[in-house]
Amino acid sequence: MCGRYAVTTDPALLAAEIDAEDETEGTELDVPGFNVAPTTNIVTVVSRHSREAPDDPATRRLRAMRWGLLPHWQKTLSGPPLFNARAESVDEKPAFRTAIKSKRCLIPMDGWYEWQLLEDPELVKKPRKQPTYLTPVDGTRMYIAGLWSVWRPAGAGLDVPPTLSATVLTTDAVGPLRAVHDRMPLVLTPDAFDEWLNPDGPVDPALLRPPALEVAERIEIRPVSALVNAVANTGPELIERVEPGSEPGQLSLL
Repeated sequence: MCGRYAVTTDPALLAAEIDAEDETEGTELDVPGFNVAPTTNIVTVVSRHSREAPDDPATRRLRAMRWGLLPHWQKTLSGPPLFNARAESVDEKPAFRTAIKSKRCLIPMDGWYEWQLLEDPELVKKPRKQPTYLTPVDGTRMYIAGLWSVWRPAGAGLDVPPTLSATVLTTDAVGPLRAVHDRMPLVLTPDAFDEWLNPDGPVDPALLRPPALEVAERIEIRPVSALVNAVANTGPELIERVEPGSEPGQLSLL
């Protein structure tokens, strides 16, 4: 669930949009990214105190992170990437319960992809999954709740640059989005940003609940091309509307 998404805005513009410092300069980012996949570097928003003035209020910062959270105790980069986590149980899982306390982030998205089962027998000869792009109808950006971590290889000293990594939080789908998938990214509204990012206090459990129905009702469910199935395809044609079932070979991801 939510294994691919799109984000097309330059980090400098994102920083201005949410009043954040852009710390992504010099990092490898695929922007615009119409087919962002796990293990690639993504843009995240965090709130941190300055090392030079730790008593000053925390400020928002844009940082590049590997998509697929690496718990600090993991020994190597190998293993399946933890690219999403269930919001309702995140504080119970060893991989996430440290991050939920003070390392919460936002992940900006234009939209995300799902693969919706086609059930119309007149449309397909056998069950297939229709690639679907979910994006705000008004073209605005979404900010998804996420967690992040700082990781170094086993035995590495503090002089070794750390790997920053992040995961997307998911929740029960609401409203019309349930017809596409039973899960969805945890979309946060701007009034929740400061509380979610706050590095100095525990998270309000209310922020981990599914978004309000009106949030889901503002999201378009758009059938798109099977080209999105291959991570090598990265162009803007991936988010263009197609007729459901019109392409041969629209198979689900394995």
